[in-house]
Amino acid sequence: MSLVRLIARPMLATIFVVQGANNLRDPEPVLPVATEFAERFGPTLERRIPSMPTDPKTLVRINAGVQLGAGLALATGKFPRLASLALLASLVPTTLAGHPFWEAEDPAERKTQRIQAMKNAGMAGGLLLASVDTEGKPGMSWRARRAARDARRTGKSAKRAAKVRAGKARSDISALSHRVH
Repeated sequence: MSLVRLIARPMLATIFVVQGANNLRDPEPVLPVATEFAERFGPTLERRIPSMPTDPKTLVRINAGVQLGAGLALATGKFPRLASLALLASLVPTTLAGHPFWEAEDPAERKTQRIQAMKNAGMAGGLLLASVDTEGKPGMSWRARRAARDARRTGKSAKRAAKVRAGKARSDISALSHRVH
């Protein structure tokens, strides 16, 4: 692992680990925002994912658990691409619910919420980069194309070998039939 990855991943993960642990331990401070989010998006969640809980406290704890677990995974380099995607998925509702600057009436509050939303957008960009970082190794799409190409080559090779064997078998049968007559 490069020095940049060794340093950057834990730096990116820090906010998620700390906030995830805090919100998992004590969800009360973010419950008002989560309650508003659940009221606004709960019916949609219930329709699309019937088994998804809509209780605000449960939603806060699920989000906190994802942030803590995926943050630790990213920080330690365990499944960093998957961890980055999970953190990105948890960041979207957090940003929409926690920093709706477009709804703020007070200019100072609007500015504060806009800055927080932009900070989250910046973190989302970092997470997107981390989610596609293959550390110089081939990615899944390259490996899939390579496997398909190799399968085509193997198929063509097997076809040629089968034709050669079939031709040889025909000549052997022809030679045997001439001996019998």
